[in-house]
Parts: sequence; structure tokens; C-alpha cells
Amino acid sequence: MASAPFDVGRALTRRVAAAPATVLGLVTEAASLATHVAFYPAGVRAGHARAADRYSLAGLGPLQRGLLIGHPAAAGMPILLVHGLVDNRSIFARLQRTLRHRGFSHVETVNLPLYAIDVPTAARMLAVTVTEVCGRTGYQQIHIVAHSLGGLVARYYVQRLAGDDRVHTLVTLGTPHGGTRLAHLVPRVVPYRLVASLRPGSPLLTELAEPASGCGTRFLAIGGGLDSVVRPESAALRHPDLVGRNVTVPGLGHHALPFNGDVAHGIAAALAELDGPISWPAQPTGQPLTARESIPADRAEPPAQRR
Repeated sequence: MASAPFDVGRALTRRVAAAPATVLGLVTEAASLATHVAFYPAGVRAGHARAADRYSLAGLGPLQRGLLIGHPAAAGMPILLVHGLVDNRSIFARLQRTLRHRGFSHVETVNLPLYAIDVPTAARMLAVTVTEVCGRTGYQQIHIVAHSLGGLVARYYVQRLAGDDRVHTLVTLGTPHGGTRLAHLVPRVVPYRLVASLRPGSPLLTELAEPASGCGTRFLAIGGGLDSVVRPESAALRHPDLVGRNVTVPGLGHHALPFNGDVAHGIAAALAELDGPISWPAQPTGQPLTARESIPADRAEPPAQRR
């Protein structure tokens, strides 16, 4: 009997040795988390929106020039990055830089006090930010890229607060659209309703499952194959009234998603095309494994571009 723990340990060691991609994914997740922790203090400070000339080619690199020349409306449409629970704008340090390098001229972040408020309240705060960004940039619509809980906040804004008139495309990274089993680890006696709302079948998720006919926003839900916080099946968005695509990227964990170059490449490709169904690169650069996709049935035409 005493040797049982060691037998289990040897079995786990053999499984890890047989799955180098899993080991690499775990190392990548740890590195991403360490990077995020290092940047976190800087993310507490207020962000500053950069003024950009949406039509000038001065000082732009080849990728930026290509997007501005080939897809000028897409290059100028603002992108707002929304963080998750107990987090801040620092989670998007690399993604924001990458999107700007790809030619998107307005890529902004926002800090929301998600540790102290519920999702509907956060969604109303997000609505104020979106209105401000649109007013400042002159665009009637924006894109939102949201990580983890931030995706539920943005989705609530789109579905329940008529935000689909403002949000052209919503990209979610590791968002618990189907809830997360980890929420059950928090005792029910703990008065933290936000965590309770993340349990599968919660009132919040039930409300988001209600009909949303006519919703004009496109959705791209990205999950990580090694995400132990929000499993890939929970990160997938399944709703009969919503147009979009689900993608699972192998070898990535919860915190690696916003830092991964292939994910950033896929997001840039999706947001570069304002018309038609959402695209995703067939073979992400720098990653031997191809992302697994599932495409739910689309409901008629994708949303039209508005400016």
C-alpha cells in the first residue's frame, strides 16, 4: 500500500514524458503568468489613448501600410481590450502592441473594478467607455477583445444592453460562456455573487442564453487546449441567435492566450475583414499544431459595417 503514491507518480511522469506538447504548454503558461505579474503594477495606472491619423502612411511599417491601404476602414476602427476578474489592462501588454504593429491605429484598454461589482453593473460601465471611444474617434462602431470574465461583461453589454449597435465584432479569450467548474470551489456561504454567477446554469448564464434575435455583432470565441480555469468546451459560445466561430488553440493555458503570437495573428486576421464570416488562419504561424475549429450555424447575413 505504501508504494501506491510512487506508482501514481511514475504513471504521471510517463504520461508527461509522452506528451512534450503538454509540457511546452505548461511552461508557456507559467512564463505568461510570470510576465503578467511583472507588468501588473504598471497596469494599475490609467491608460492614455493615442491620437492617430487614420489616413497617413508616414512612419508606418509594411504591415501597417498594407492594412491601411487594403482595408482602411478596418485599420481605423477602434479596438477596446477588456480584462478579466481581479486583473487590469496589463494582461494585454503584448496583444495591444501586436495589433498596433499590424496596422490597427486605435487599440485601447480599459480598467474595470470587476473584483467589486457584478457583471450587469460592469456592462453598464463598459457601455459608457464604448460611447466615449466612439465619440472621440468618430466611429459609430468598435471591436472588443476581452479576456476571461471580461468576455461575459462585453457579451452582456451586447446582448442585454443593446450594445450590438456599437460592437461590430466581439472576440473572447478563455471566457466561461458555459461557466467554470472552479466556481463551485468557492463555498456558497461566501457572499461573493460574482463568482457564483460563473457556475454552470447560474442566473447570469441563463439570462445570456435567452433569445437574442437580430443581434448584429459577430463573435469569435477562442479557448486554450490546456486551459484548466475555463475548459475549451466552456469557452465555446453556443447560441442559436449569434453569428460567429469557436476556435480552440492547442497547447495554451488561460493566461497564455492574450500573450500568444499566433492568437494575436488570428485576431488581427479576423478584424481585418469587416464583411463576411469571421476567418481564422488555417495554420497559425510558429505553432506546429493547427487550431481546432467548430463553426455554429450562422443566422442569415453578418453585420454590416457602419461608420
